Amino acid sequence: MKAVILDGYTTNPGDLSWEWLENVCELTVFDRTADEDIIPRCKGCDIIITNKTPLSKQTLEQLPECKFIALLSTGYNIIDCEYAASRGIPVSNIPAYSTAAVAQLTFAFVLELCNKVAIHNAEVKQGRWSECKDFCFWKTPLQELYGKTFGIFGYGSIGRTVAGIAKAFGMNVVAHTANPDKYKNEKDVRFVSLDEMLECSDIVSMHCPLTPKTQGIVNEEFISKMKKTAYLINTSRGPVLDEEAVAAALKSGRIAGAGVDVLSTEPPKADNPLLGCESCLITPHIAWAAFETRERLISILKENIFAFLDGKPINTVNM
Repeated sequence: MKAVILDGYTTNPGDLSWEWLENVCELTVFDRTADEDIIPRCKGCDIIITNKTPLSKQTLEQLPECKFIALLSTGYNIIDCEYAASRGIPVSNIPAYSTAAVAQLTFAFVLELCNKVAIHNAEVKQGRWSECKDFCFWKTPLQELYGKTFGIFGYGSIGRTVAGIAKAFGMNVVAHTANPDKYKNEKDVRFVSLDEMLECSDIVSMHCPLTPKTQGIVNEEFISKMKKTAYLINTSRGPVLDEEAVAAALKSGRIAGAGVDVLSTEPPKADNPLLGCESCLITPHIAWAAFETRERLISILKENIFAFLDGKPINTVNM
């Protein structure tokens, strides 16, 4: 049994091990793979493992030996799953491995926007506190979360985890989801229309999948319904935001600030409009990158691989 990992570096830059897979397969690992190298590197492989390297119908047609595709991610839009299913090739993803980590980064953004820790740390290191006539000072207004309203767009496992943290801070939680009846027994969360969520929320946090309906949903109209004092957080998918509209809103003061971990193109182009916004915190798609999170990812990958080898594939997205 031959296996290839096409883009293993981001998942495992060397602090984790592929030895468990080497023990059951003839394994080749590549840090990353250019489009022109996909077919040559996958030729003759029974198992193809990929994170962001795409496998189209045209590519898979040239890989007759492929029997299983294992993703290093939850999303699977890079795979032609329909064609894979027609060939009897299971495609397995990594579900729900990063829920806690994404919720944690969501509140890292929230707390930085409200408490300005980095700004005040820099001021102290530059001697401002040492020169201060009082026992304390603050460079910018600070905000308390208690009693404010946290709006959640999308109420899957991450959205629910975020809601729990928001409630622990004493916040009022409202959510907008396509299936509110599914959560009718949920305590201390009010399910509302999109307009009501935008109008009442002090923080709007995006936790939805990327679909034709959600692509670009955070646009000028969406933002026009938010409070001018509100913050926007996006740890879901970059294309959920109309980045031009968000940048314009930030620069004009139409909203107070934003925190995003994902952009429409990654790595971003130099002219991405959000890069020039001082009131926008941007991290380089790291919500999933904690050691423990990646360790959990590989543990689920191991389960997926062994289940396939046992003839009973799990976490399949196309069968």
